[in-house]
Amino acid sequence: MYTEISAVEMVEVSPRDGLQNEKRAISTAYKLELINRALESGARRIEVTSFVNPKAVPQMADADEVCAGLPERDDVTYIGLVMNQRGADRAIATGRIDQLGAVAVSTDGLGIANQGQTSEESVEVAKSLIRSAQAAGLTGQATIAASFGCPFDGEVAVDRVVEMAAQIAAANPVEIALADTIGVGNPAHVASLVSKVKAAIGELPVRVHFHNTRGTGLANVWAAILAGATTVDASIGGLGGCPFAPGAAGNVATEDVVYMLERAGISTGLDLDKLIEMNRWLGGVMEKDLPAMVGKAGGFPQPDAKQNDERNVA
Repeated sequence: MYTEISAVEMVEVSPRDGLQNEKRAISTAYKLELINRALESGARRIEVTSFVNPKAVPQMADADEVCAGLPERDDVTYIGLVMNQRGADRAIATGRIDQLGAVAVSTDGLGIANQGQTSEESVEVAKSLIRSAQAAGLTGQATIAASFGCPFDGEVAVDRVVEMAAQIAAANPVEIALADTIGVGNPAHVASLVSKVKAAIGELPVRVHFHNTRGTGLANVWAAILAGATTVDASIGGLGGCPFAPGAAGNVATEDVVYMLERAGISTGLDLDKLIEMNRWLGGVMEKDLPAMVGKAGGFPQPDAKQNDERNVA
């Protein structure tokens, strides 16, 4: 058992990042059931939707309706992703969002494709959105997209990401996240970048967001936690992807991350059996098998008591 780290916070992102790139239209009712099932599994931070142009991301066109149907919970943080002030104003107006999630992008190529902003412009917008959240009595956080590599501009300098994190920290977000938007990260790179960002932003927590596109997602989660990350984004079933980043397939799966951490003695607050049930339900909704490995294999096998008794008699 690994006992140096006792607990890690999980953020369930399936209602937003998990669904946004899916071609099959998912009803508001199913999205709300997905959120309710996440709550039943123990999730206490959930990225419920994004307030973006529905022409750009049709799956998120019902953001206001989703928010209207959210259960009233004092023990849950509902996160709304926003790219600009218009999105922030919409999220705040729902009266149901607790935290705004802003996005800064490490490169001009993805920044312009994703939100029509250069990298430097996206940093300034993210800082402004965090302050808008604070002014409205909410909290704000920021994710640095393409922290480990960009589909348009290629390699991303570590120093650039560290510099961005330091700039964003000046707006006093609750945390800064490093996102491997296209799943190119490796554990050595992850450990180095998380450590350097932590040193640059002081007491602010580091959250991480990994895609399992090339099979390194779980290893990257582990490396990030050992380097000091305290919060991990994950999506039930391993669904996910960015519509504006070619090849950005598959978030790390919530059930896979939870299995790995809980077996290592690190608490996540989530119920693995309920997550596996949730995987099977969501696979039925999506009409396909989901990529999560634990969703297929199940948790740690439990001995059959009857068989053990028979062995003991023999």
